[in-house]
Amino acid sequence: MSEKKLPNRAEIPEADRWKLEHIYATPEDWEREAEEVKGLLPCVAAFQGRLGESAAVLADALELRDRISRKAEKLFVYARMRRDEDNGDTLAQARADRAENLLTQVQSVLSYFTPEILSIPEEVIKVYLQAEPRLKVYTRHIHEILEERPHILSGAEERILAELGEVLGAVDTAFTMLTNVDIEFEPVITSDGERIELTKGRYSQFMEGEDREVRRQAFSHLHQGYKKLANTLAATLAGAVKRDVVFARLRRYGSALEAALSPDKVPVQVYEELITTVRRFHPQLYRYFALKKKALNLDELHFYDLYAPMISGIKMEFSYEEAKARVLRGLAPLGEEYIRKLKEGLEGGWVDVYENRNKTGGAYAWGCYDSHPYVLLNYQPSLSSVLTLAHEMGHALHSAYSNAHQPYIYAQYPIILAEVASTVNEVLMMEDLLLETTDPKVRLYLLNRFLEEFRGTVFRQTMFAEFERVIHHSVEMGEALTPEYLSQQYLELNRAYHGDGVVLDPGLEVEWARIPHFYTGFYVYKYATGFSAAVALARRILKEGEPAVWRYLEFLRSGNSDDPLVLLKRAGVDLTTPEPVTEALQYFTELLDQLEAEL
Repeated sequence: MSEKKLPNRAEIPEADRWKLEHIYATPEDWEREAEEVKGLLPCVAAFQGRLGESAAVLADALELRDRISRKAEKLFVYARMRRDEDNGDTLAQARADRAENLLTQVQSVLSYFTPEILSIPEEVIKVYLQAEPRLKVYTRHIHEILEERPHILSGAEERILAELGEVLGAVDTAFTMLTNVDIEFEPVITSDGERIELTKGRYSQFMEGEDREVRRQAFSHLHQGYKKLANTLAATLAGAVKRDVVFARLRRYGSALEAALSPDKVPVQVYEELITTVRRFHPQLYRYFALKKKALNLDELHFYDLYAPMISGIKMEFSYEEAKARVLRGLAPLGEEYIRKLKEGLEGGWVDVYENRNKTGGAYAWGCYDSHPYVLLNYQPSLSSVLTLAHEMGHALHSAYSNAHQPYIYAQYPIILAEVASTVNEVLMMEDLLLETTDPKVRLYLLNRFLEEFRGTVFRQTMFAEFERVIHHSVEMGEALTPEYLSQQYLELNRAYHGDGVVLDPGLEVEWARIPHFYTGFYVYKYATGFSAAVALARRILKEGEPAVWRYLEFLRSGNSDDPLVLLKRAGVDLTTPEPVTEALQYFTELLDQLEAEL
């Protein structure tokens, strides 16, 4: 009986690793810049109490603030990505801890800026902005600070909050270590007796496979692993939620939800309307489950069946080289300039391709202003991984465009915009795959896969958003987030979103324990709104061609140069209304009609 095990990091070919040396050529370079940042801390501190002296002093201080912030972020990004390569590498762990500590120090030293700017009379600030050309770039930034006046504390209080950043981030680190290093799963045994190590990266591949017993094992073994750590993971999640609630109260917001939406200037009503609108389409989701049950010829549709293809015998497997070619072709409607940048990323050391032992699971795009973006994958030879590559390169290209066209202070766009850029790529990919195929069975398979994107991104992420709303409200009401309570709430939501047509298998109740996005409060709703906006934009790109492409690329270039909903409205999508979500789910219904007619 053979057993497949993950390779160690050193066994991954250089060509398949990202090139972090593009940020720092050597660890010694990192150390030198870390010392430089430490040396700048007293220089920044020296401006405290002086920001209102003159327009020139304010400009000097802001420029120094941006200089030290850029360097600290660069140090942190490099260190964290090195750790993500191998979370078991103690040297990388230590460097990441040092980088986080240094970033906290920088944030602490800089914490006086906002309260001190708020202490300057607005009429004086207006004079400064007119008098000093170097302040022109900061005009929008300063106006945003003035708008946040009700939620800004005193300089001393802001410093305390900044100092607490590293301490309060410990729950996130604990979750990362528990779920990337410490957790163990029973292997999956195939029908021919092969023992395959179960990892988070392989889990999705198992769940999308046709072997029902393998799916059942993968589901059961994965959630058993998390169940063993349920008490600990409930404690880490409770800590993250309490952190959100306490910070919201300290900053005088009405709720943690309001506080989380405030930076993007998103009304709470947008969040609530998302949930309301998605619930209106639950009958269509139940209809989809009924079709899947029929197509799979099952007496009962279990949760571990939901990711299985409705059409058997379709092997859509892609090597990484094939995946790159598919992505380049599928995204061709975005124009030559976009494709040129995409090729640069795919071939230029941006991507860390394959899973290795102790590597951070999942996928992400990240980087800093002073480097090209990077993409972490755990590539498996599946259609899902091809779409993940397109998704993460959407993030990466968004960053590349934004960094190239915006000053540092406006280059870091918010997540609500990021999810639009990534999902446009996924929608274009699916449309291309559907258009290309002439095989009726492959078309059915792809329709099913496209519908799965809607299910996983709009319906499932909205369910997560409801769960977050429930648990934050519970803490605000003084309730404890015990493992039992979390599991009860999570299971009730699953019943609402899956109806009576899906058997909710034992273990599902602890799925909350493995969702990393819950550690960034009220984050996941942006997947649903972003997907909805992306569907509208992608369909316009395909229909209108160059004019829609131009608007879209302008959107990518805009970074954070205006409020997120304003930038989206310019691109043609108004998220202040339920229309984009409704439009997306109406398209879901149309695809469902096609599937039903062709089955």
